[in-house]
Amino acid sequence: MTTQPATIEQLEKKIAQAYQVIGQLLGQSGFDGGEGRRALDYFSGDDFDPDFLPWPRPGEEGLRPEQLNAGNDG
Repeated sequence: MTTQPATIEQLEKKIAQAYQVIGQLLGQSGFDGGEGRRALDYFSGDDFDPDFLPWPRPGEEGLRPEQLNAGNDG
């Protein structure tokens, strides 16, 4: 069985589905702080940020807790 690569329209629909899933999971978990809003804001836009993920990457020390948006949840 061969599959065709997704079209741009299909990928946009997939991102919209992911946004809804993320929002639903955040609502059910009660985790609706700064990082949750940041994720929903990011996935609702068209811009791509290669540094969106907050956890360390190979070869980097990573971000300290006070550098993460979740530190602003209070």
